[in-house]
Amino acid sequence: MNRRTLLASAAALALMAMLPPLPARAQGTPIPEGEKLKVGFIYVGPVGDGGWSYQHDLGRKAIEAHFGDRIETSYIENVPEGADAERALTQLALAGNKLIFATSFGFMDAVINTAAKFPDVKFEHATGYKRAENVATYDARFYEGRAVMGTIAGMMTKTNKIGFIGSFPIPEVMQGINSTFIHARKVNPDVELKVVWAYTWFDPAKEADAASALLAEGVDVILQHTDSTAPLAKLQEKGGIGFGQASDMAAFKPTPRVSAIIDNWEPYYIKRVGEVLDGTWASHGVWLGIKDGEVGIGEITEAVPAEVKEAAEAVRDQIAGGYHPFTGPLNKQDGSAWLAEGQTPTDEELASMDFFVEGITAQIPR
Repeated sequence: MNRRTLLASAAALALMAMLPPLPARAQGTPIPEGEKLKVGFIYVGPVGDGGWSYQHDLGRKAIEAHFGDRIETSYIENVPEGADAERALTQLALAGNKLIFATSFGFMDAVINTAAKFPDVKFEHATGYKRAENVATYDARFYEGRAVMGTIAGMMTKTNKIGFIGSFPIPEVMQGINSTFIHARKVNPDVELKVVWAYTWFDPAKEADAASALLAEGVDVILQHTDSTAPLAKLQEKGGIGFGQASDMAAFKPTPRVSAIIDNWEPYYIKRVGEVLDGTWASHGVWLGIKDGEVGIGEITEAVPAEVKEAAEAVRDQIAGGYHPFTGPLNKQDGSAWLAEGQTPTDEELASMDFFVEGITAQIPR
């Protein structure tokens, strides 16, 4: 595992374990001037993945630039979800970090377990739902960006077959697949959606294989909920178009990357670090989207016809103005009713989504 040397040293950890614990700081107490706040991050992939972890690390760099000498940051990359995550979080806590961002869904139980052992440390978990007095959660409405990308996909496919590379069949990914299909079908009733599961967040070889499998089925537009640029590289080699995922992936402009969903974590990270510094931090759960600036739509390149760009931007602006990508009437895959005319789901319903909508023929792994 590629970790920062300071945090990987077992000898250093043993030494820290023998030191007397730092005095606990009560919730709501500002950090005194001259005392540096240490902020740690753990990433599921490498910071150079060009996608998810890269974008979170831009947020880390943004807080360094914003707060200067008032803070000190560190990170551990390539942390597998599971027991390794708990060890990495413990390392950061023992190293004196008083605010720790855990940036992958599968870190959830590790965050809860570690937070219970370090009540004076504040934890922030990305895309999770379990909270405690010293654990907050934050998420982005990625499905809003998928509605925009789905519009482009539905209008630009020549084979009427679009593909989606899924990481794991969790609600966050199911939302994106469904939103993509709904909005592709709105502009192209003949669209079919093919899904390949990679069972990884970051594995360029598996992601490239997934893209190849989709292309072999006649797909000419691919979306992904995985972290590397490998699917775009495969499209560049074989033909077809795709989209930046989590990050702009601008190296593949103007095609095959014709637009992107960009996760902009910087404002949230700056806000939460500031609240620890001024003593106003409290546990919460937030879910932000296009209108909040947390989900951005990357440049729609000149490879996209003007009418397609106009339609996609209209969807983006409608979402910013209050349109919900899941607005009824909508049925589930088996034909049973889900949302009536004009009805929208609650956040709680979306957060437990475990089905495809009507019209998707792919099967969900169980």
